[in-house]
Amino acid sequence: MGRIQKQLVGGSILSHDHFQGGHYTFAMAKAPIEKHVTIPGFEDVEAGIVKWPLSVLRIRHKNPERLIDLATHVLQAWRGYTDEAAFVFANTDGEPHNTITPIARKVEDVYELDLTLRNNITTKEHPLGVYHPHAQYHHIKKENIGLIEVMGLAVLPARLKEELELLEEYILSGKDISSNEKIAKHEDWVKELLEKYPDINAENIHAILQKEVGLVFVHVLEDAGVYKCTPKGREAFMRFVDSL
Repeated sequence: MGRIQKQLVGGSILSHDHFQGGHYTFAMAKAPIEKHVTIPGFEDVEAGIVKWPLSVLRIRHKNPERLIDLATHVLQAWRGYTDEAAFVFANTDGEPHNTITPIARKVEDVYELDLTLRNNITTKEHPLGVYHPHAQYHHIKKENIGLIEVMGLAVLPARLKEELELLEEYILSGKDISSNEKIAKHEDWVKELLEKYPDINAENIHAILQKEVGLVFVHVLEDAGVYKCTPKGREAFMRFVDSL
């Protein structure tokens, strides 16, 4: 599938283990630890919840074997973890839901592992996944969130290139967006933008649309977070950490 993104890293073939190559620091790597935690049996390993829209536990140590051991412990615990109050279910009807997206890096002489908690449970309201881009954002991003996006770089469908160009034309000329099937899905979004930006013109429309697509992507990342960045969400995240 075509993608809109700068060639900062290699493409991913997700059917097998792979590495991303390229000198690029993703936004998540720059995100700080919001709350430090201590995991029993691994008191020597620095650990903490990362300040990020997705649910990320960062662990750091000079010895990579200690990180591997702790990451294995976290993964095994998460795969079997259920917290109904937080709408986290390890499995339903025998189908497993919990897994982890791991990202490894070395910062000077310290190894870091970011363990992103994922859950693929679906409901009637969210048939593609509760922790998946919600329907209101499907006009921009309907596909699942992969490794690159977890780290903060949007991988957007190629269709958007033409659609955004059409939107610029239709907005500036006052044409009816719903009359074009290629962009009709953006109608409600554009109505919000016109209220937010009453002075849209040929000089600023491109920058405005680029900015607003980015804001939608932030919401998509928030949807994919199992534990939200709220007091209630952080309390639920700590219940899992305390279970370790």
